[in-house]
Amino acid sequence: MVAANISAWRPRLDGVLEVLHAHMTGHAYPMHAHDSWTLLIVDDGAVRYDLDKHERGAYGDLVTLLPPHVPHNGTSVTPDGFRKRVFYLEPEQLPDALIGATVDNSAFTDPSLRKRIAELHRIIPQPGEALEAESQLAEITERLRARLGCPTLPERLDRTPAYRLRDLLEENIVPGLSLAEAAQRLHFHPAYLVRSFSREFGMSPHRYLISRRVDVARRLILTGEPLWSVAAGSGFYDQPHLIRHFKRILGVSPKAFTPRPC
Repeated sequence: MVAANISAWRPRLDGVLEVLHAHMTGHAYPMHAHDSWTLLIVDDGAVRYDLDKHERGAYGDLVTLLPPHVPHNGTSVTPDGFRKRVFYLEPEQLPDALIGATVDNSAFTDPSLRKRIAELHRIIPQPGEALEAESQLAEITERLRARLGCPTLPERLDRTPAYRLRDLLEENIVPGLSLAEAAQRLHFHPAYLVRSFSREFGMSPHRYLISRRVDVARRLILTGEPLWSVAAGSGFYDQPHLIRHFKRILGVSPKAFTPRPC
């Protein structure tokens, strides 16, 4: 008997064509191909698949990357099926030159990379986390390039891009700034910017931006503005978004900052 529980959507994240979360039982995918890179992690069970006439497996801690236009199939190894999470990446996210290397090594163990992929799955549905999602995607694709023999970033990191990015963020605390726009304006690879910033300041650009927005929110709260207005005025997506980050950073809810009569 075939059973499937599937959630799929097109995220608001450049570079990702589709997100798929699925629990499949009893279904065997026939040979098929995509025009995108398929980045897959399996949370439960195991998948057996054929790629370029070689039998492979996706399971456990493995990260699986399937190249565009190369047919593959897929079936559960056990009767209980499998649970998987998938990103379908735009072809431009990785160079065509890596297709051969991916066919040769489509699944590999990389705990740090798998953790980043899982984290991106966690945050990608959340409104107001666009910069963090962009940063994670940039790091993921860069790590994939490096693993497959095509690194694009120099080993040594220059401090200057970190400070230039910080200045850009400071100019755009409330309206925000996408990583793609920052990279275009500063003429650096997005992953290089994230890595330089994180190494220099000990936090990601997204965390920096959120912390500064909390600063702005504190000042607005103390003027007596209602929280819905504070959220909009400090760059948060909505009031729950403000409250979540406010409590994470300061350990108390925004109500603790409600101004009191002198």
